[in-house]
Amino acid sequence: MTHFDEAGAAVQAALDAGARYADARVMIRRSETMSARDGDVEDLGFDESSGLGVRALVGSSWGFYAVPDLSESSARAAGRRAAQIAAASAAVPGSPTDLMPSRAVTASWASDCVIDPLSVPLSDKGDLLVRATAAAKAAGADVAEANYAVWDTRKWFVSSEGHRIDQHIRECGAGVTAIAIGDGEVQRRSWPSHRGQFGTRGWELVDEIDLVGNAPRMAEEARALLTAPLCPAGETDLVLGGEQLALQIHESVGHAIELDRILGWEAAFAGTSWLDLSLLGSLRYGSELMNITIDPTFPGALGSFGFDDEGTPAAKRHAVRDGLWVGVLAGRDSAAVAGLDYAGSVRSDGWSRLPMVRMTNVGLEPGPHTLDEIVAATDDGVFMDINRSWSIDDRRLNFQFGCEYGYEIKNGKLGRMLRNPTYTGIGPRFWQSMDMLSSETIAWGTPNCGKGQPGQIGHTGHPAAPARFKNVRVGVRG
Repeated sequence: MTHFDEAGAAVQAALDAGARYADARVMIRRSETMSARDGDVEDLGFDESSGLGVRALVGSSWGFYAVPDLSESSARAAGRRAAQIAAASAAVPGSPTDLMPSRAVTASWASDCVIDPLSVPLSDKGDLLVRATAAAKAAGADVAEANYAVWDTRKWFVSSEGHRIDQHIRECGAGVTAIAIGDGEVQRRSWPSHRGQFGTRGWELVDEIDLVGNAPRMAEEARALLTAPLCPAGETDLVLGGEQLALQIHESVGHAIELDRILGWEAAFAGTSWLDLSLLGSLRYGSELMNITIDPTFPGALGSFGFDDEGTPAAKRHAVRDGLWVGVLAGRDSAAVAGLDYAGSVRSDGWSRLPMVRMTNVGLEPGPHTLDEIVAATDDGVFMDINRSWSIDDRRLNFQFGCEYGYEIKNGKLGRMLRNPTYTGIGPRFWQSMDMLSSETIAWGTPNCGKGQPGQIGHTGHPAAPARFKNVRVGVRG
C-alpha cells in the first residue's frame, strides 16, 4: 500500500461507520537538534515519528483518532474509531456543522531547499556551534551558547471530498547567545534573535546567519550592557527593530485574529480575543501604515506551505488593510459559522494531534521609510530590539515587553546604549500610534508557538521591519 492508500482506507472506514465527512493525514517527521556551550557540544537529539490521524464529522461533532501503525487494518480501525467518537459527541443536540466548500485537488508540493539540512555532516554542524561559542568566549562572554534545529516533514492527505495531496516541508535555523555577568547584573545578547532565526529553507539559511562572524559582537555588547544606564521611564517615541516587532505582531495581532478564539471555541495557552466578529471590516486596528497579511506563500518563511491540513491551498490575504481589521485566520468549520468565504489556516504539529487554527506567516507589509530615516526624524525617543521578555493578557490586549538592548535617540541620532529597556501598551492604541515604517523587511521565524490541550507547538513566520510608535510608555519597572 502507498501512504495515500492508508489514508484513503481510514477515510472510507469512517464513512462506512456513519461519518458524513472524513479526512486523514499520514505524517512522517524527522528532527535533529544540537546545542553547544563555551566551546563544547552539550546536547544532540534525533527524533523520527510516523503515523496516521483521521477526523470524522457526524452531525455537529468532530471525532479524531490516531495510530502509529500504518497497516491497512490499523488505518481502517482508526477511521471507525474516529466516527464512533464523533457519533458519541453528536448525541448532544446541535445543528449540523457546515464546512466552507473546498475544491478537491490532486497535488504535490515541496518547499525550496538548496542544501538538505539532514545531509550536512554532524561534524560540520558541531564544529560550527563550537566555533561560534568559542568566538564569543574569546571576545569576553562569561557564558556562550549556540544551537540549531532541523525538521523534515512529509504529509499525505486524503479527504472524502476527493483531495489527494502530498507535501515535503524542510525547516531549519540556528542562533548564538553571549551572556555577561557583573556585580548583581546579568546581560545577554543574541544573534540573530533571542532564540535564533528559522525558516522553511535548507541549511543555506544557517550559512547566511554567520554565527561565528557575529558572535564576538554579541559578547562585546553584552559586556557593555552591564554598565549601560537603565532605560529611562516615561512616555516617548519608540522605534522598534524588526525582530521585536515580529513578536509584537505574533502576540497582539496573530493570536487575536485566530477565529476559533474569537468564536470562543479555544482559550488554552494564549487565551481568547478582544475582537468582536461583528466589527470585521469596520474596526480600526491601527494607523493607515498598518497592513497585516496572512501569507503562507511567503518564500522561505517558517509558516509557509502549499496546502493546510484541510487541503485548502495556500493563499495570501489581508488581516488588516490601511489600519482596518478585514480578515482572520480560519478553518473550514469556523469560516462557515462566521459566514466567511475562505479558510486555509488549519495545521497540527504531528499525526497524533487534531488540526486546529494556527498562524501561518502573519506579517507587516513594508512601509515607505528606512530605519536611518526613522531615526533621523526622531528628536527624542528610544530604539529597542531583540526580545528578552513578554507578557500579554488572555484577550491579547494589554501587553508589556522587554528587549535585550536599547539606544536613546536624541536630535535624530542614536546615542547611549540603554540597559533593560521595556515598553507597555494596549493593542489598538499602540498600533494606531505607528507613524513611520521601514521597507527593510525580514521574515522572522517562531518555532515554539503553543496552543491547545493537549498542547501543540506551531511554526509561524512574521515578516516585519523597523517602525516608530508615538508616545509609548517605556522604562516600566516590576
